[in-house]
Amino acid sequence: GNVRQSVPFFMVTSMEGSLRFYLDGLGFKKLVEWTPHGRVEWCWLVHGGAAIMLQEYRSGMRPEAKLGVGCSVCFMCEDALAVYRETKAKGLHTEKQPFVGNNLWVVHFKDPDGYDIYFESPTDAPEESVLEL
Repeated sequence: GNVRQSVPFFMVTSMEGSLRFYLDGLGFKKLVEWTPHGRVEWCWLVHGGAAIMLQEYRSGMRPEAKLGVGCSVCFMCEDALAVYRETKAKGLHTEKQPFVGNNLWVVHFKDPDGYDIYFESPTDAPEESVLEL
């Protein structure tokens, strides 16, 4: 069909902090960037077949409302627990221990602006199981 991909687009308060989280922490790669004033103001990041776009608020443009409320992004994986192990080794912390919900392992992060980011993969482990450390 005509539609090929859905790409979440997050407005962020610090591009530098967001890039540390997504690139260094979660392992995304920067595919495209826009640098109209000598620094990244917008970018397209990829991780496998998934993508996300980030744009930094310009001065005085950030809304008063809390960012990310009511919206989350689920990245479907072959093995979400591998993402958990890789990110933990880099010092990135999840919101809670990985758990099973809806027949999926769920690994939950909050990005620096409070957006909910999930990595999930199918499992036959019992519902509400929690990863043993």
